Amino acid sequence: MPPHAPTIEFAATGLAGERGGEPVFQGLSFRVREGEALTVTGPNGAGKSTLLRVLAGLLPVHEGAVSFKGGGEDFPDARSACHYLGHKNAMKAALSVEENLTFWREFLGHPHLDPWEALDMVGLGDISHLPFGYLSTGQRRRAAIARLLVSYRPVWLLDEPTAGLDKASEAQFAELMGAHLEDGGLIVAATHLPLGLEAAGELKMGEVRA
Repeated sequence: MPPHAPTIEFAATGLAGERGGEPVFQGLSFRVREGEALTVTGPNGAGKSTLLRVLAGLLPVHEGAVSFKGGGEDFPDARSACHYLGHKNAMKAALSVEENLTFWREFLGHPHLDPWEALDMVGLGDISHLPFGYLSTGQRRRAAIARLLVSYRPVWLLDEPTAGLDKASEAQFAELMGAHLEDGGLIVAATHLPLGLEAAGELKMGEVRA
């Protein structure tokens, strides 16, 4: 990135979100800059998943605002700047793992790694030809993580990203997240478990209010 390029910044100000028409959280504010990570913690029902969906533009902002700066023409706003990895892996069961990633690479644009390269990075290079539906739970999650690598986005929004992963895969993913941060990206991750992100900030969400 050229020295004069603006620092990228992802922020929420006075944010409130709803689920099924009921308020889930309100008054949330944070700011994350390039190379930084923020973990979102709290009990089930506190609104962590709802928050990430609002940040990704999948749910409307009830109050407040979400902003993204420094992305230039390629990423002019928050929605365009984000990769979202939710509880579901967003893959077609009948397509091969490689075919799924090829689709996402073409659909999302901003190509980064080839599908086979991304699969090698998550330890699935030898099963790229298999239908996604044949994979184990852990393998499916690793394939979904590979989706983050085939197209570039500066912001990774991750909802319990290590669910279904064994310890070796968790360590591998921690390295991938670290590389993304070193490259100037940023991460917001909802999690119940440590993700191996050094010096990550923390946003604690409370119980749902009656």
